[in-house]
Amino acid sequence: MLTLPLKPKIIEKKGNFAVFEIEALYLGYGVTIGNSLRRVLLSSLPGAAITQVKIKGVQHEFSTIPGVSEDVISILLKLKQLRFKFFASEPQTATLKIKGEKEVKGSDFKLSSQVELVNKDEHLATLTTKIASLEMEVQIEKGLGYEPVERRKKEKTRIGVILLDSIFGPIKKVNYRVENMRVGDRTDFDRLRMEIETDGTISPEEAFSQASEILVNHFLIFSESFKPSITKTDTKKEKRIKSTDDLTKNKVEDLKFSARTKKALLSSNIKTVGGIIKKDEKSLLALEGMGEKGMKEIKKTLKKLGLEFK
Repeated sequence: MLTLPLKPKIIEKKGNFAVFEIEALYLGYGVTIGNSLRRVLLSSLPGAAITQVKIKGVQHEFSTIPGVSEDVISILLKLKQLRFKFFASEPQTATLKIKGEKEVKGSDFKLSSQVELVNKDEHLATLTTKIASLEMEVQIEKGLGYEPVERRKKEKTRIGVILLDSIFGPIKKVNYRVENMRVGDRTDFDRLRMEIETDGTISPEEAFSQASEILVNHFLIFSESFKPSITKTDTKKEKRIKSTDDLTKNKVEDLKFSARTKKALLSSNIKTVGGIIKKDEKSLLALEGMGEKGMKEIKKTLKKLGLEFK
């Protein structure tokens, strides 16, 4: 018989990094579960990222901005590193306006109440002169995994808007390893250890739970697909069984038995119809005080109820 593993536990936790351990996995299930979780963690967890940007005075990504030490490509790469907690269903817009000598960080963006920037200290650009300025507008969206620009090139964009490859997934790194362990007399069971590092928008525990739930939901569809459906016959059978169960709960005291028959049954601790039909005729007839007349009463009552002896 296939045995189930022990519940997962966390054996190491540092900030957004955690190591999960699952013990007593049946032979081969370490790789099966570890690889499945890893693929889901990297591809299927929702997150938010900047999908497009418009920088004042910039027409394309190969431009430079007067008074800004970084070129546009470098700024775009930095924008991709910004990580957001996203509470809206529709895309959100954020703006940035900076003038004078200054180091520009993620915290300089003005965000809506539906968006929260996690890494506010992320460096974006450096303005080197007093007359330098940097103005941009970005669009933040929710999505899954990684989405290259090619998937969105069919969208109509405004002049000067630069589309970005977007990394929506909140997972920075996932590793797993499997080793043998002893369970009882066997030494070939698996111990799975998973290392999960997130970007701070969710915890490793939330990521582990979400990935597991995604897999469970998929397998539930598969397991339910070919189960036999309940027919009318099955429903009638269930009702009949339920009805029978109800009848067996009838008390001996409430049945139309003679006082002698009732006394014979109750003295032997037979208090319900269910107790009667558990016996056979021979054992009932052997009860103290039970005679042929009492047996006839019992048979007649059981026949009316549609029941019979064991």
